[in-house]
Amino acid sequence: MENGPTGRALAWLVHTRLYIQALAKWLLLAAVTGVCCGVIGALFHIGVHHAATLRGEFPWLLWCLPLAGLVIVGFYKLTKTEGMGTNNILDVVRLGKPLSIWLLPAIFLGTVLTHLCGGSAGREGAALQMGGTIGFHTGRLFRLDDRDMRTATMAGMAAFFTALFGTPLTATVFAIVVISIGVMYHAAFIPCLAASLVAYWVSLAMGVEPTRFTVEMMAPDGVMMLRVAVLGVLCALVSVLFCGVIHLAEHQLKRYIPNAWLRAALGGFAVVALTYLVGSGDYNGAGMEVITAAVERGTAHPAAFVLKLLFTAVTLGAGFKGGEVVPSFFVGATFGCVMGPLLGIPAGPAAALGLAAVFCGATNCPIASIFLSIELFGDGGLLYFAIACGISYMLSGYSGLYSSQTILYSKLKAQYINVHTNAHHAGQSTQVPEKTGAKE
Repeated sequence: MENGPTGRALAWLVHTRLYIQALAKWLLLAAVTGVCCGVIGALFHIGVHHAATLRGEFPWLLWCLPLAGLVIVGFYKLTKTEGMGTNNILDVVRLGKPLSIWLLPAIFLGTVLTHLCGGSAGREGAALQMGGTIGFHTGRLFRLDDRDMRTATMAGMAAFFTALFGTPLTATVFAIVVISIGVMYHAAFIPCLAASLVAYWVSLAMGVEPTRFTVEMMAPDGVMMLRVAVLGVLCALVSVLFCGVIHLAEHQLKRYIPNAWLRAALGGFAVVALTYLVGSGDYNGAGMEVITAAVERGTAHPAAFVLKLLFTAVTLGAGFKGGEVVPSFFVGATFGCVMGPLLGIPAGPAAALGLAAVFCGATNCPIASIFLSIELFGDGGLLYFAIACGISYMLSGYSGLYSSQTILYSKLKAQYINVHTNAHHAGQSTQVPEKTGAKE
């Protein structure tokens, strides 16, 4: 009887119930996570926006940056979250490590203060950290097991990223693939997408406008594709430079100024000095106005991408908070805007291509970068974005923004390598124990 029609029907019902239960569990968790991330993400977006507005109205706030650095260091020490950042979020998903709830207020306060006083930083680092923290602790509330806790953390990362940028598909794919390059946890797709959509609707209801740019891409053309390919090569080099300088500044400042209080104060004064030396506030804060000008109007200072990199490296290396992705947008957009016309590519479209390609090279996420281009710029130049991002991904090597990120498969061949970002180079042989089941 067990192998007959009745037995097969009963087995089908049992399995169907398991799938329905899993779907219901993840939709419920996604709803809770999405609402929390949407509300807190919208408040965070509003806080950063008002901070930038106040800094524009009261330029003297720039002189408060060293003091803001001391406050940030003090709050991180008080909450025992000193040294925690985006890499810790990646470790939660990859290794199942615990995560302190105090990281949420710490990164919230630190990022707002950094933007208020003119530090050069983005928002996505805060988004991934706050979202991951919310997702992790929501998972604990639901009493999930270890593996499901990792999915819950990814759902929070995706939801908060969406609340800030209004890019649910990009956020979903990015949260899933950024931890281990070469593997996509498909079981996390529905939880991450559902949480992202809920957060997106909540943030819209709270008045957060999604990030969008108006740019008219070129019609598909063989010669133009070759030009875009060359731009992709150059953007790969820029992404390597970007990651290298960010990591170098962090390591060297910690080495030569080990005291966190002194490092933050001196870093704050250095940003103030750089601002007055350059004679412009374009490189303080996130710099979204400069990105918009590059993409939509095709205008950028020739040295803008170098200056933004310098400002960001000093800011983050000194211990201020925010993120590296929006600065990578800035660097990519301004570099593309300047370099594009030299290659025969219109400045605006070249800025859009540069933004996506440098982001791709810095994060090692080509599919997420292509989705990002669609959600930010529309699908008119999809083939161009695919070419630029693909080349940037391959030629950027194994450098990256996040040292806890692992690259499971070689960029040169279908070979399992399982190495950390920034710890591997082309041509190195990697011995993989047989128990991993690695394929040669």
